[in-house]
Amino acid sequence: MVKLIALYKQPKDKEAFDEHYFNTHAPLTSKIPGLRKMEVTKIVGSPMGDSEFYLLCEMYYDDHESLQKAMRTDEGKASGRDVMKFAGDIVTLMIGEEVDE
Repeated sequence: MVKLIALYKQPKDKEAFDEHYFNTHAPLTSKIPGLRKMEVTKIVGSPMGDSEFYLLCEMYYDDHESLQKAMRTDEGKASGRDVMKFAGDIVTLMIGEEVDE
């Protein structure tokens, strides 16, 4: 499995972020063709105290080709435009591969 990972830093207005993320962005993202699973984790702290991070979203795809194909769909493009519009200054996007040990 391949994951597209979105890691968000602390937003200035958490209430406004949550409203947009959970009511607009997540439903938009969940409609992307080829998305197998989407897991959202709210960061509540770290072993050292407060965290600079607020939210983590992992979006699972079968493989790199499926992820690339999904990002080219209208739904993938709409999700990308939306995240840049409401959180472009606080999001980091990464691609990861699950490792079986």
